[in-house]
Amino acid sequence: MFRQLAGRIYVDLNRRLTFWASTSATDSRGKKFAGFGDRSLIMWKPTTIFNEEYISIGTDTLIGPDVALSAGMVPGQKCISEIVVSIGDRCLIGRGSGIVGHFSITIGNDVWTGHHVYITDQNHGYEDVSRPISQQSQPERAVVIGDGSWLGYGAVVLPGVTIGKHVVIGANAVVTKDIPDYSVAVGSPARVIRRYDPNSGWVTVD
Repeated sequence: MFRQLAGRIYVDLNRRLTFWASTSATDSRGKKFAGFGDRSLIMWKPTTIFNEEYISIGTDTLIGPDVALSAGMVPGQKCISEIVVSIGDRCLIGRGSGIVGHFSITIGNDVWTGHHVYITDQNHGYEDVSRPISQQSQPERAVVIGDGSWLGYGAVVLPGVTIGKHVVIGANAVVTKDIPDYSVAVGSPARVIRRYDPNSGWVTVD
C-alpha cells in the first residue's frame, strides 16, 4: 500500500515538475527567442536549443520533449537571416523531432508532426571524391511547410523543399522535392499518391 502511494506521488510530482520546467513566453528562457507566443510551451527536457534569437514560435504551439531546435552550426554563431526558424500558431512538434535551421525554415500555422521528424535546410556536398564529405561545402536552401499539414512519424524534410497547405506526409517518408497543396505523399523519396480535386474530391494519383 505504501509503495503504491509513494509511486503515485512520484508520478504526479514528476509530471508537475516536467510542466514547471518547460519553456514558455513568460520565463527567462522564453524571452531569449525572437518571438515566443502566448500559451506556447517547449516541454522539458529538450535535447538541444541554441541561438534562440533567430527562432520564432507562434501562439498556442506545443513542442514536445527531447526535441532539437537550433539556428546555425554552434551556439553564438551570427546567422545571415534575421529569422532562421519560424514556427507558426497552434503547431505540435512531436517528441524527439529535430528542426535544424541554418538559412530559412518556415513552418506555417496548424502544422502537426509525429515523433522523430527531422527538418533541415542544409545538406552536405560530396562531389569532390578527393576530400572527406565533412570538409566539403554545406549548401543551404530554404524550406517551407504550409498551413494545416501533417508530417507522420519519422518523416524527413530535406533542403529546398516546399510542402503545400493541407498536405499529409506519410510515416518515414523522405521529402526531396516540392509537394503541392491538398495532397498525400509517401515513400522515399516521397511521391504524391492522392490529391484533392474540387470537382471529384480526393482522387488517387497513378
